[in-house]
Amino acid sequence: MTSEESSPAPGGAPPLRIELLGPVRAWRQGREITLGPPKQRAVLCLLACRADEFVAVETIVDALWGSDVPQTAVNGVHTYVAGLRRVLEPGRGRREGGALLTSESGGYRLRIDAGEVDAVLFAQHRTTARRLRGDGDLDGALRWHEAALGLWHGAAYSGVPGPFAARERRRLADLRLTTVEEWAEDMLEAGRHGEAVTELFEAVAEEPLRERLRWLLMLGLYRSGRQAHALAVYAETRRMMSRELGIEPGFALRSLHQQILAGSPELAPSSGPSGGPAASAAGAPQEAPRPRADARRASAADRERPSAPLAAGMPRPLQLPPLARGFVGREAELSWLEGRLRDTASAQGSATPIAVVDGPAGVGKSAFVLKLAHRLLDRYPDGQLYVDLDAPPDPWEGHPPRCASEALRRLLGTLGVEPTRIPPDLASRAALYRSVLSGRRMLVVLDGVVEADQLRPLVPRGSSCVLATSRRRLTGLAVRDGAHMITLGPLSDSESAQLLSSLTRSGLVEGQAATSRLVRLCKGLPVPLREAAVRLDTALDPPDPGGPERALGLAGHGFPP
Repeated sequence: MTSEESSPAPGGAPPLRIELLGPVRAWRQGREITLGPPKQRAVLCLLACRADEFVAVETIVDALWGSDVPQTAVNGVHTYVAGLRRVLEPGRGRREGGALLTSESGGYRLRIDAGEVDAVLFAQHRTTARRLRGDGDLDGALRWHEAALGLWHGAAYSGVPGPFAARERRRLADLRLTTVEEWAEDMLEAGRHGEAVTELFEAVAEEPLRERLRWLLMLGLYRSGRQAHALAVYAETRRMMSRELGIEPGFALRSLHQQILAGSPELAPSSGPSGGPAASAAGAPQEAPRPRADARRASAADRERPSAPLAAGMPRPLQLPPLARGFVGREAELSWLEGRLRDTASAQGSATPIAVVDGPAGVGKSAFVLKLAHRLLDRYPDGQLYVDLDAPPDPWEGHPPRCASEALRRLLGTLGVEPTRIPPDLASRAALYRSVLSGRRMLVVLDGVVEADQLRPLVPRGSSCVLATSRRRLTGLAVRDGAHMITLGPLSDSESAQLLSSLTRSGLVEGQAATSRLVRLCKGLPVPLREAAVRLDTALDPPDPGGPERALGLAGHGFPP
């Protein structure tokens, strides 16, 4: 692959340029600068990847230390920022405000053009390539894909400590491999099979469990006249997956193997871009839909894509519980979160959209997430998975899936993996779970998450979506995993009254005074309101002249407890 270097603007070198896709480096006015100790470089990385955006001190602390925060963390952040200012603007006086790294109330901002950060530029190039490919410009897509891949100089955030850098390293590595897959698919369609095979061998060595890479490698070898080598790759894949994970290769790989054995004419190179992507026509596992100029047209195409079976004879999982009766309010929150999830899925390609809804007990988090899930069903045709992480013990299943390992065991069973083939340890179960869901658009709902580390192993890679609820504010998921966070509060008085009215028989809650008393007692929390409505329905028949409080046994007591 070729690298396309950006030349300086006619006015000279940019004030600041930063490389994150490899060893972290920075140039000021075209001259490389020394960035200082590892944690100081970690602060620069966080500010650079959020170019010209405000970043709170608390966010920087979480990015550097995660849950193991020392008492001196805030002072440490100020020290690292001061060190960065000295190297970024050496001529600045000690009492002068910085022009590049500015202080704002409770945080900092790195004033740099996003196009001068290679990680941001990589995402922009990739977006351009996918747009051109969607418009039928195969040559243009290849050029931009090669420009994006040419920005890499090693592992992203190399040598940078902290949970944020670790998370970004994993995310960007996955995104780079997805870009390699898209580039290889275009190369195969363009008839440049030999060049694609060389790069695919390297990518497979880097990520041996990634089935889409192996699928493309097998197709490239076959089209290069190397049928025996293509079959050898399949045999190696089968041995490795059986030994490491105890499973067979996925449906797409098995189908391609059979087509190669049969010499299927469907594997012949396509006639060109107008014929559609050859890899897709032959059944390649897809991790993300290609963008189109019209987003609505793209969404329709996504919904029409046929889904590969999870396993032979395995039905599509449809595990979402029914919607709560009489759901009211929350329209602004639903619309905001739905829009954010759709934008994330469209913009980031292989990054999995995550939403976490938090709030106190009884505020209706589960009902809210289920309402949101039903609004997103059309985008995730491969099914829905649901786990209640805080459920009471089940007489058949034993203990509730409070740990990620137990939740993965149940999810893998749902996805058709035989119990004897489910690995014993968490890491292997998570790897198998992601392999099974690779390339699928699945909606995963996780109810009652306690901490971020309980959720992370349950997030599939690629084009699925995760919705979760928690009583705690899991800020680390927003910082490290790009999760969208929203906190639910009580319903308004009018919404509470509407909920009561919709759940009780006509005439049981009459008059503003009685309704107001119940709303006040329930503090606008949907779950207590629902409980009150049920108890009213059973207690007030005929209505008790003592009022709803006496019928419910609430006189003189706060409700809920």
